[in-house]
Amino acid sequence: MNVLVTGGAGFIGSHIVDQFVREGHRVSVIDDLSTGKRKQVHREAVFYKLNVCDPRIERVFLKERPVVIVHMAAQVNVRKSTEDPVFDTEVNIIGTLQLLQLAVRHGARKILFASSGGTVYGEQEVFPASEAHPTRPLSPYGISKLTCEYYLEYYRRVAGLKYVALRLANVYGPRQNADGEAGVIAIFTQNMLKGEQPRINGNGFQTRDYVYVGDVVEAVREVFVQPVEGIFNVGTGTETTVNEIFARLKELTNSPCQEIHGPAKKGEQLRSVLDASKLEKETAWTHAVSLPEGLDETVKFFQQQKR
Repeated sequence: MNVLVTGGAGFIGSHIVDQFVREGHRVSVIDDLSTGKRKQVHREAVFYKLNVCDPRIERVFLKERPVVIVHMAAQVNVRKSTEDPVFDTEVNIIGTLQLLQLAVRHGARKILFASSGGTVYGEQEVFPASEAHPTRPLSPYGISKLTCEYYLEYYRRVAGLKYVALRLANVYGPRQNADGEAGVIAIFTQNMLKGEQPRINGNGFQTRDYVYVGDVVEAVREVFVQPVEGIFNVGTGTETTVNEIFARLKELTNSPCQEIHGPAKKGEQLRSVLDASKLEKETAWTHAVSLPEGLDETVKFFQQQKR
């Protein structure tokens, strides 16, 4: 099957490309390399260096004729979205709209969209949050992801384009860019391996649901092969504090650094954890990689990059 992956040179996207290539699909990749890396794109995938807002993307649709689109490309920096919400809107909303228009125009059947379970719910009332939890995003990034979900539903109703929106928890693992769309795990790991002092924002008791990138790839694969549609959380259902992440990484890297705290980030969400039981019930997916296992694999990756 012809599959188009936007953001396929990035952290999560490149792992997804690898999986589809292994399974024998013809995979094309669109990525502007703003945070992705060309070397991460599988050699058997067809690569196009383009931004999702570039009108030349239509040429890719004409040539590759994708049946399924996996839309991973995005402006994913929450802080940047608050500093420049116009840019965030251009990339995340306008770029997605262009993709949806082209999908309908050129006969794509389904789009798999990377949404954000860590931001669309805002401050949670229930822990973990199911897909029925109220959506009250606290950042332009969260607003843009939620807006795209509404557009997906619109195109389903008016054009029959099937979709799955995966509300991802905090994804971590090999290939995460500690200088780009990084989460705390990539940043702390790189700091420790370089002998630099990590700094914890605030008291470190803020929690996140950390899901390994391999589990996310499996979630994408499941909603690709199964006849499911709609919105699904992808997470572990377990909260972990930043202080716990620091301690685990310090042990894995044998770092002598101390636990040093800085000012809290203004407007930072205090707790975030997702209930992925809907995905588990409707597909064969399950959270398979434990946090200790995932952190170990992540540290090994960054250690290899240093050599």
